[in-house]
Amino acid sequence: MTDITLSNLDKWIIIGYFLLIIIIGVVVSRKTKTGDDLFLAGRSLGWMAIGFSLFASNISSTTLIGLSGDAYRTGISVANYEWMATLVLIVMAVFFIPYYIKSRITTIPEFLEKRFDVRSRKYFSVITIFLSIIVDTAGGLYAGALVVQVFFPEIDIWYTIVGLGIFAGLYTAAGGLKAVVYTDVLQAVILLFGSTVLTYLMFSEFDFSWAAVTAGVPSDNLSMIRPLDDEALPWLGTLIGVPVLGFYYWATNQYIVQRVLGARDLKNARWGAMLGGTLKLTALFIMVIPGVMAFSVFPGLDDPDMVFPTMVANVLPIGITGLVLAGLIAAIMSSIDSTLNSASTLITMDFVKPVKPDLTNKQVATIGRWTTLILMVVAVVWAPNIANFEGIFRYIQQAFSYIVPPVVAIFFMGILWKRGSRHAAFWTLVGGHSISAVLFVLSITGHYTIHFTINAGILTAISFLIFYVVSMMGEPSDAEHTDGIIWSKKDALPSEDLPWYQDYRIHSAVIVALTVVIIIMFW
Repeated sequence: MTDITLSNLDKWIIIGYFLLIIIIGVVVSRKTKTGDDLFLAGRSLGWMAIGFSLFASNISSTTLIGLSGDAYRTGISVANYEWMATLVLIVMAVFFIPYYIKSRITTIPEFLEKRFDVRSRKYFSVITIFLSIIVDTAGGLYAGALVVQVFFPEIDIWYTIVGLGIFAGLYTAAGGLKAVVYTDVLQAVILLFGSTVLTYLMFSEFDFSWAAVTAGVPSDNLSMIRPLDDEALPWLGTLIGVPVLGFYYWATNQYIVQRVLGARDLKNARWGAMLGGTLKLTALFIMVIPGVMAFSVFPGLDDPDMVFPTMVANVLPIGITGLVLAGLIAAIMSSIDSTLNSASTLITMDFVKPVKPDLTNKQVATIGRWTTLILMVVAVVWAPNIANFEGIFRYIQQAFSYIVPPVVAIFFMGILWKRGSRHAAFWTLVGGHSISAVLFVLSITGHYTIHFTINAGILTAISFLIFYVVSMMGEPSDAEHTDGIIWSKKDALPSEDLPWYQDYRIHSAVIVALTVVIIIMFW
């Protein structure tokens, strides 16, 4: 790997991007006056903004860098997280989006209070805040700092983390979700274009011959379905674990679902989910496969998190380098702004507002802004510690595998089973996480070696069992907690009569067909 000096054109592109973000933040902040504006963009988002924002917030710096790094180290099986997300978004559109929109909730934990009780709401809110700041926001800051160091090695990683955190924190506090979504749309376009150009240039290193690509890497690295003892992602983990992690992330994670909650109506929420799922299918081709190609082009890289920055630094020509680096910065901003805004929403609406119900909308917005800035400081302080983990993508997925299974169980059982009780929800969270804590301790001491994706499936099954047993032992839920929430077939219907080409069910069928084709191609 050679050193890189950015041209003046590259630098101006990067500066121009930052200026554009500042302009967006200033313009939107002038229209952000209430808590609803700050947290849910005034419930005015259309399907295109939702879809691109879902994609940009997920394909953040952690995912962009993590996908390429894991592909370099173990192959394309990491893409299973991407196509599985597409299927999860369809499940969300069928089962959960109708209730999220109909109930006009501001936070996902609020949904749990409507279905169960305030205990489950508070418990889940704390979990989400923790994961948003310690895993997602801090991970985004650390990954972003790695990228910046490739191009500016003289800048200490700590200063980079602080600078990125301050910038993202300020414009998120000012403009709220609308500023986040508007910048996400810009960021998604840059990410797609930059990653596509990089893929094209990496493929040109092999004279556009797929046979040449396959000749340079182990054959197993180009297969998505791997043996049971595979270190990276065994087939059983793909079957029972990846869907669990994906469902938590896409259907119950505040910082993702917040875009859906801000939709102007049900059909736009569903269309946005379909667009986001379609964009996720591109990740295999423009983010994962380039990491596999890098195995031959840049052999011997010790740190998998440096694969994507290395490709950018050594493959792209002058001018395009600045554009892609702007895209990387866009990814950094996208993950940080999203998680900061969602965590601020949870603290303000789930903890402050219930204690002080008489707060005006303006006071709620002020509290939300200050909360955003405080959380930014916490994430900045924690971010450097991620260097102690093996690859940023694994850091994130392993954290989720122990924490999210009980959450997934109570959401599914809560919306599909009328008898599911409020006590069952609370004790599933407490019991499931107690077991998770024991297994986590055993894993770090080397006494529990089951792959984290399989572990996620096992813990989810245990959580379902706890929920069922506690529900059957107690009284059924009363009508207050089930009316209008338990799913029925009519809830899967479109919200109004639409032409066939606007029916989200047709969109879903096409997306599933594309997903099946991709799986067969790279089985």
